[in-house]
Amino acid sequence: MDWLEFAMGLLGGLALFLYGVDLLATALREAQGGRFQKLLERSASNRIAALASGTAATVALDSSSVVIILLITIVDAGLMPFAKALPVILGANVGTTFSSQVFAWNVDTYAPVAVAGGLMWKALARSDSARRRATVVLGLGLVLFGLNIIGTAAEPLQEQPQIIDWLKQLETPLLGVAVGALATVAIQSSSAMMGIAITLAGGGLITLPAGIALMLGAEIGTCADTLVATAGRSRAAVKAGIFHLLFNIATVGIGILLIDRLAGFGQATSAEPGQRIANAHVLFNVVGALVALPFTASAASLLERLVPERDGRDPTATGSERPASASGAN
Repeated sequence: MDWLEFAMGLLGGLALFLYGVDLLATALREAQGGRFQKLLERSASNRIAALASGTAATVALDSSSVVIILLITIVDAGLMPFAKALPVILGANVGTTFSSQVFAWNVDTYAPVAVAGGLMWKALARSDSARRRATVVLGLGLVLFGLNIIGTAAEPLQEQPQIIDWLKQLETPLLGVAVGALATVAIQSSSAMMGIAITLAGGGLITLPAGIALMLGAEIGTCADTLVATAGRSRAAVKAGIFHLLFNIATVGIGILLIDRLAGFGQATSAEPGQRIANAHVLFNVVGALVALPFTASAASLLERLVPERDGRDPTATGSERPASASGAN
């Protein structure tokens, strides 16, 4: 095996993938961010509507982190009570499963068409909105093209017993979750981690339980971005970030205990290894969100006790404005 060729292929594919993710997220945020901010604000009065809006915004913006960070900004500005934001966070977790389904559909074969089409459209575009749409197509093409390169580079690993033996260790749930979480923090994208796991599974390099363990780890790793986004924010914004972390840790803990059930669901719904992981991802996040949805008010009350306001008040709990001292008034 030519290890230099493998390393260059893996590095190049990962670089293209991450650049594509960043390009796609930026273009979508610029094109749709304001629209979905208004959607999130309007849906706050109803838990079902909030869950649906969080899901829709994540599918459209292709990033649960972007949606939750946007949500934290809204809560920090006092435009939405933090308690009303919790169902939106659950919806963002559901929406992130859409990208794993896209990766599992093996559309990366047509990635060069999207890249070429996006570049040509962008070159010919005469308006900013057209250029943003072209950038979305280009970013998606780069994401899929990067995955294709990673999969091609990883194919020779199937002939390396030592690598296969190490990858099999990821079947141990705690190890797989730890690797998935750390890798997600390192590459700053749970979607990227899911894409890599699905690609490795499709190439026969990891088993279904190992892929699901990596998926569970990605659910924890993705909280890093949102926790960083709460730095220096109001207590209400901090509580929203803590809820995201605690919810994901709790559901991942349950997922570890039920990993065989998740694997069984994946096997029952598809014959393709990558699609099995994607389907298990959908089941895990949808069921977790629906089970937690009725208890968001209780979770909000608990967080209000655990993270009280500095002055003993929680202005965002009722949607009122912040105290004058918080806005710089004497």
